[in-house]
Amino acid sequence: MSELTYHEVGATSGELPDGYHHVRASRVIGSGRGAFESASAALLSWQMHERAGVRKLSGPDAATAGNDVAFRWLLLRFECRVVSVMDEPDRQGFTYGTLAKHPECGEERFVVEIDPHTQDVTATITAFSKPSGWLVRAGGPVPRLVQTFMTRQYLASLARLHRS
Repeated sequence: MSELTYHEVGATSGELPDGYHHVRASRVIGSGRGAFESASAALLSWQMHERAGVRKLSGPDAATAGNDVAFRWLLLRFECRVVSVMDEPDRQGFTYGTLAKHPECGEERFVVEIDPHTQDVTATITAFSKPSGWLVRAGGPVPRLVQTFMTRQYLASLARLHRS
């Protein structure tokens, strides 16, 4: 089993580490318990990824701590390990970290929460990353643009899911 390519495991749940590009993005994706449950199920079963154009190649049917998962987006293949799963009544999600066969090095956290007072359902993505090799570094600003694009795609796919 390959090792994670970074040392700051779990850092997306707190202060993001120095030396990485940081992403924090949130979006209200719906309202009510039904929207929360639908978005949570889609998130944990990789439907969010599929609807954003990212195909799961291998791994479990649901995000499970300790398991590896491989994805393809366009011509890029990337592999991650689920390092934690959140399973709370008003908060669901998971965090995965990069493995050797990933163009970047770092961690990404996906969370869906329902506010018990307003019933607003919010999706939040938190990440830190840096290029894992010379090829990605040679891309200049392109990797950051791709990450911004994919973050928006993920959030939009969750917003659409509960309406489907």
